Amino acid sequence: MSIYNLVSALGVFILPVFAWLTSSRRRVINWRVVAWGIGLQLLFAFFIFVVPWGSRVFLFLNRVVVRLLESATAGTKFVFGRLALPPGAVNEAGEASLGNILVTQALPTIIFFASLISVLYYVRIMPFFIRLFARVFTKTMRLSGAESLSTSANIFVGVESALVVQPHLRDMTASELTTILTAGMATIASTVLALYVYFLRDVLPTIAGHLLSASFMCAPAAILMSKLVMPETEKPKTLGLDIKPVYERPDNLIMAAINGANDGLKLLGGIVALLLAFLGLLALGDLVLGWLGGNLNHWFGWHFQWSFKSLLGYFYYPFALLLGVPLADVPAVARLLGERTVATEVVAYQHLAELMKAKALVHPRSAVIASYALCGFAHFASLAIFVGGTGALVPERIKDISRLGLRALWAATLACLQTAAVAGVFVTRGSILMGQ
Repeated sequence: MSIYNLVSALGVFILPVFAWLTSSRRRVINWRVVAWGIGLQLLFAFFIFVVPWGSRVFLFLNRVVVRLLESATAGTKFVFGRLALPPGAVNEAGEASLGNILVTQALPTIIFFASLISVLYYVRIMPFFIRLFARVFTKTMRLSGAESLSTSANIFVGVESALVVQPHLRDMTASELTTILTAGMATIASTVLALYVYFLRDVLPTIAGHLLSASFMCAPAAILMSKLVMPETEKPKTLGLDIKPVYERPDNLIMAAINGANDGLKLLGGIVALLLAFLGLLALGDLVLGWLGGNLNHWFGWHFQWSFKSLLGYFYYPFALLLGVPLADVPAVARLLGERTVATEVVAYQHLAELMKAKALVHPRSAVIASYALCGFAHFASLAIFVGGTGALVPERIKDISRLGLRALWAATLACLQTAAVAGVFVTRGSILMGQ
């Protein structure tokens, strides 16, 4: 074990302290949640990274996702032709790729995976696993059945996870609502997981397995951080109960696939709209900030780079250190974390892939840790999506939900960082899970 692994281990236990320091009630600490929140992450990571059988499961799941991604591209190649070919590829007709085009090469896979998830829901595979994980969270951490079920659903789906507990939202405590929002922003939906795999599979062959393990580990991390930021001071109505998910089953398998594809198309449109709007607004903000900062540089003789990404990079610098990122790569990883906060994880993963292709990251563990740290919707765009989406399901609680939004975003950010720190504890240079 290297010094970096030890630093990661230290980060696992220091990061919750930041959540506690910003707690609404610092005197109220549920030590059972703290112990099991950290323990479940470490147990899962130990199984995946250390136990030989667990590593085989990891690699098997990695191959499954890669094969599914290859299947997903069949539709995009038929619809978009040359535009769907990744850089350097040639199709059967001898036509070469026109370069990297995000909207025709990577984003359409979302529709395929949304349809697949809908089919898995219809055949009752997805509800089984959601209830299984919900029972684990409820029993080990003594949570309410409703918040456990919603958190479990977030491992597999996105903002629609609140639908599985819609009847219970009206009576939820502030702590339960914070947990639901945090879990939503700390995890990624399986429908977009393939998008990040598409970006990184050439430079990190085991990226699919890493993202899958990050999705599972982020769930207990989200519960831990949310309960430290907003401790439970009331008695939830579904405390310790086994809650069944609310799900309207389509008439048949074909309708399930069609409904899923339509939902995927809406999600795709939403992602494109967010990228167009937020990247444009970010560029405008950087322009204004650069003009103001340029004058300050001129007056005081500074050489500071004025942009939101750079400023947030300085904020995340100590956190990147705590994750066990080697010192030479800390600035780059910190900038990626800052970029995720303002420009979404899609852009951050793209830039991570570019850094790896350019060999700009000195240590291989830096890329793995970064892939875990970025694995979540912990950014301002999703804050609006989850607060608005959950509030639409229970309009009478929209004021409470909006009030808890920023706290949940902070807790989700810490949850993603802690998941990366846990991975950093077990990542070693020669591991087969590093893709070597």
